[in-house]
Amino acid sequence: MDKFNQIADFGKELASLETSENALLLIGEEAKRLVGADRCSLFIVDKEDAMLWTKLSDGMGRIVIGSDSGIVGDTYLKQKPQIVNKPYEDERFLPHIDKKSGYTTKNILTVPIFNSKHEVMGIIQLLNKSRSDFHSNDLETIAFLANYVSGSLELVLMLEQ
Repeated sequence: MDKFNQIADFGKELASLETSENALLLIGEEAKRLVGADRCSLFIVDKEDAMLWTKLSDGMGRIVIGSDSGIVGDTYLKQKPQIVNKPYEDERFLPHIDKKSGYTTKNILTVPIFNSKHEVMGIIQLLNKSRSDFHSNDLETIAFLANYVSGSLELVLMLEQ
């Protein structure tokens, strides 16, 4: 079964979920599985306060950053996915988050999730692909996943407001 069929099967499970925590957890687990990443965080956009925040982050509690901070913030501002395979050499990287968690980030893939108005409502951030760096085919897979889950995620977030 190819990755796109796996994503379609995953969509059936996602459609049955009723809370954003459950939806975000399932999306994160699927994203990690699809590209062989160690961790996944799903950042939600708070336009009013110009913040990006996570309800769930592997290995950490809630993360809250400015919407223009870090690689995730740059992904939000540019509305384009990014691959950063040497994060400690990138001035946008926020090493204090690694320091706080005790985790070492080796590579990053970020992909925006667009709502029905084609505004970024969230960002998928994957860390530390096992066995290699992230590549364009990983980006394509996660961009497809982000597009696929956007409607379900938008609905769940609207219902919780």
